[in-house]
Amino acid sequence: MLQGATIRKEKSMLRELYFSALKEVLRQIEESQGTAMDAAASLIVDCVMNGGTWNLYDTGHMLMTEAVGRAGGLMMVTPIRVEARVEHQVRPRAIPPNPNRLFLDQIRDLPEFILSQAQLRAGDVLMIGSVSGVNVLPVELAIRARRMGLKTIGLTSVAASAQMTPQHESGQRLYEVVDVVLDQCVPYGDALVEVDELEGQRICAASGIAASYVMWALQATVVEQLVRRGLRPSVYRSNHLPGAGEFNATMRTQYLRQGY
Repeated sequence: MLQGATIRKEKSMLRELYFSALKEVLRQIEESQGTAMDAAASLIVDCVMNGGTWNLYDTGHMLMTEAVGRAGGLMMVTPIRVEARVEHQVRPRAIPPNPNRLFLDQIRDLPEFILSQAQLRAGDVLMIGSVSGVNVLPVELAIRARRMGLKTIGLTSVAASAQMTPQHESGQRLYEVVDVVLDQCVPYGDALVEVDELEGQRICAASGIAASYVMWALQATVVEQLVRRGLRPSVYRSNHLPGAGEFNATMRTQYLRQGY
């Protein structure tokens, strides 16, 4: 507790603007994405009931941790993790900017490498997350996955993506090459709150929370579709609850046996 200080009760205007803008993003998701979530959940449920797997590859900042291994989450969500790193310890010196610098999701042949290494087969579901949906990796990954007979779900921001220039040679964006599109409904540029004192620069990105919101709503829809069919999905219990270790071990055994 602060000592000898006066605690001001004024509201933060920027914080309130952020709360309001984020609620609007979440409202748009709720009002527009129900049909797409139902379709995505049906793909997933049909897949796992036929021995397939639900796989996730995210080029963003949230889903690979938020959607995997969390309390109340489905054990069937399987991340595809890819790591590429360059180590180079050199003496300090001036290095000019490299206009040809590549990021992971701009490497043309990386999708082929990923799909050749991942344990995927026809009928599986691959969910691909990319806020912009315009770089090479998510688009090529979806195209190649569909050629392999996988079902694809894209999690992206459609209106924002439509304003960006596609980097894939086909001229297509992620939302144009997947079987089902889930829209994060975040604005172009992602940040929500304009700050006059920063020359109009916006702050507070929406995409992380929006992606998580969509993903948990999708998991809820998958659970609902499974229990409607009389099936018991395997779900994580918080490790802080009594008996969680034994419960999660039992659920894990169940998941490995039945696939959901």
